[in-house]
Formats: sequence, C-alpha cells, structure tokens
Amino acid sequence: MSSKPRVIYWFRTDLRLHDSPALHAALDLKPECMYPIWCWDPHYVYRARVGPNRWQFLLFVIREAPQTVLSKLFKAWNITHLVFERDTDPYAKQRDAKVMELAREAGVQVVATRHGRTLYDPDELVKANGGKPTMSITQVQHAAARIGDVPQPLPAPDSLPDPGHLSLDFEQTQPSPEPDINSIQRNSKDTSYASISGPNHDFAVPTASELGLKPATTPHRGGETRALAALDAIIANEPYTTTFSKPSTAPTAFSPQATTLLSPHHHFGSLSVRLFYHRVLDVTRKPANAKKATTIPTNLIGQLLFRDMYFAAQAAIGYPFAQTYNNSHVRFIPWHLPSKIDPATNLATGDHIIDSTLAEKWFQRWKHGRTGFPWIDALMRQLRQEGWIHHLGRHAVACFLTRGGCYIDWERGAEVFEEWLIDHETSCNSGNWQWLSCTAFFAQFYRCYSPIAFPKKWDEDGVFVKR
Repeated sequence: MSSKPRVIYWFRTDLRLHDSPALHAALDLKPECMYPIWCWDPHYVYRARVGPNRWQFLLFVIREAPQTVLSKLFKAWNITHLVFERDTDPYAKQRDAKVMELAREAGVQVVATRHGRTLYDPDELVKANGGKPTMSITQVQHAAARIGDVPQPLPAPDSLPDPGHLSLDFEQTQPSPEPDINSIQRNSKDTSYASISGPNHDFAVPTASELGLKPATTPHRGGETRALAALDAIIANEPYTTTFSKPSTAPTAFSPQATTLLSPHHHFGSLSVRLFYHRVLDVTRKPANAKKATTIPTNLIGQLLFRDMYFAAQAAIGYPFAQTYNNSHVRFIPWHLPSKIDPATNLATGDHIIDSTLAEKWFQRWKHGRTGFPWIDALMRQLRQEGWIHHLGRHAVACFLTRGGCYIDWERGAEVFEEWLIDHETSCNSGNWQWLSCTAFFAQFYRCYSPIAFPKKWDEDGVFVKR
C-alpha cells in the first residue's frame, strides 16, 4: 500500500488555479491522489440571502454540509490530509473549527493556509493595528507597513493529480431546509440535495432548476477565464489604470461601465486580489506613468485596501460586526425598523421590528424602486436586475434610506444588498452601510447625496433613468 498522501482539497472562496496558496500547499505534499471538492453548504443555500443573479456565478460538488460529509469522505476515500484556505468570516471560522475537530478525530492532518482572499491576512492586520479593528485606511496602511510587502502571486500549476476511487458508500445526511430565507427567490421546491453526487452522479454544480430559482437577469458571468480576460483588458488600458480615481467615475456608464467590475470575481475567488494589485503596480510604476498616477485612497490600490480594512474589522469584531447591537464600534441611532435580537445569542435574527407602518411602506418602496425619486428608483431597479450598481449609486441609495431621507435602519438596506448583489461580502457590505449611515468609519453626517442635485451632475438628460 502506498504511503503517499491522499488529499482532499476543499475549495471555498478560492475558485481559481492561479495564485492559490492552499492549492500549492496541497501539491507540495506530492499526493498520490487529490480530490478537489466543493461542499454544497446548506448554510448558503437556506440561511444566507442569495438572489438568482449571484447563483449564476458559481470539481466535484458534494451535496452535503461540510460539517457532516467530510468525516465520511475521510473514511470512504482513505484520506490522510485535508487542505483549505483559512477564512476569517464568522460563520466560516465556526464551521472550520468543527471540521478540524472531526479531522483530528479521524487522524487526518489539516493544512489550513493563510490568506489568499485579501492582500493581507485580516488577523495579522488586526494584530499589527494593536489588536483593534481597522477603522480607517490610514490604520490599514500603517499596519500593512509593519507586516511587509504584499506577496507576489503564485503561478497556476501545470497539472493536478488525478483523484482516486469515487466511492460514496455511505448515507447522505439531508439538511433541514427550514428556515429558508431564500424561499422568496424560488418558483419551486429546492431538490439540490436529492442525491449527494447530483442527479446524474457526476458531481455537477446544482442547476437553477434544481434549486427552484427564478430566472437570473444579470448580464454578468463568473469564472476564472472571464476574470483573467477582464483583468488583461483593464491592464492593457494604461491611461485608465494609471489615472483611475473612484469618485470621478460615472455611476451612469453602461458600455463599458466606469469601474472594473472585478469585485464579483474577488468575492468568489475567480480572480486573485494579489495578481490584480501587482499588475496595477507594474503599470503605475512605469516611468512614463508615475508622475500622473493617482494615489491612495481613490486609485485602484486604494479600493483593495478599503476591502482589506473591512475584512480586518470584521475579523476583530466577529458576528456583531454586521449589526448595531453589541457592536462596540457602531454608533447607536434610533432608526425606524430596528433588528430583532435573539437574547440567547445577542445576534440579529434576520427579522425586524415594525415600529412605524409608514417607515415599512417607505422601505418596501425603496427596495422595489418605487419611491417616486427617479434617480433612486432607477438605481434600485438596476440592482435588482443586474446584481450590481456603481459605488456612487450605492452611496446614493444608502444615504437616501438612512440619514438622508427615510431614517430607516442601515441593517435593512444591508439585507437587501446581501440578497441582490453578485459581489456581496458580509464585511464590505456591512462596513459600507455603516460608512454611509455615519454609524462607523465616517462621521460627516451632513454630507448627503441629494436625489435631485446628484443626478443632475451625472444624468442631466435622464438617459440612465430612462434605461
């Protein structure tokens, strides 16, 4: 019998071959065989808000929760090593702790590599920031300087080891679909867990039909090939890459859009943030470009640092980062429609208190683009249809819902963005809503985005609104 490692490589938020530290760690084991799997986690199918447009962005898909299926796979496939990229999201940390406990019990060695999802490891940023959440770009820059340079991206491997036998001679553990907060997105019952390897026993990704989802309407698609091609096009446009300044980009631009639209690829891991970072630096540091290059925080590098800021803040605070209650870094404001809190966990339940029927009416009108303000309504309809709106558009609708108009809790807006954005990250979404509601990260509450004056600047002839 061979003594060489038999490895499960567990894909999560790293759906790519290029610049994957965890994948390289798996290959460094020189395995006899390697099973690249994705666990179809019911937490994301039923418990996290996901609209049809984000499902479009989605190896071997194993249709069972990782907390129950991995221990069975260890035995069925004679696994010696489990390799994955470490994640600092609160649910992921809880899930991974359970999986690592099961691996230890099974005698399986766990290789959990450090960050591949951000420029800097979020926990290391927090440590370099004195153990505190990163609440400004300046804090991120100072902490990053203590850590050192962003690592160079790793090349994609030339080949992967074949998997071994694919026996699944064990009983599937069916997840409970209740509560299913995504039931509003379905036209029919979810059947994606009917068979652990799929209806054709080919480990395929569940289809929208199996999930019972309504048809997706976004024109945007995922995948590493598309992501790398999009990055190549951006880098080839050196004037754009060199002089990019986020506040100067047009929220009304369509073909092409004014920003990179790479954020969904960063979310799913189909594009490495480190590859993006270093390719941008290669352009902006050219002697012909250096003098006219824009700077942090408005340039492309600045956008990546904002992302790291939110990831590290969430890593420090944990689950409460996505709510006001029990969050030490969020200012309390008596908004309408506050979250209901579970007294046993001190966490938001996903439901809210209707303290004002008028506020609830305003919220529903905002969500569905029926406020009567054409600029706000056009943006919310674009969000629902495409799963994406420009950052200035996000600023406008967030300000309108909270301090600029309706005085409704930012957590309600964050829930809608979680449901509809294809680039949704809990850390970035919650952090941006805190910024725009002036409850954290930003305090200049008097700087509002007028739903009348703002579109006059960007959509004077109403082309965006009419579309």
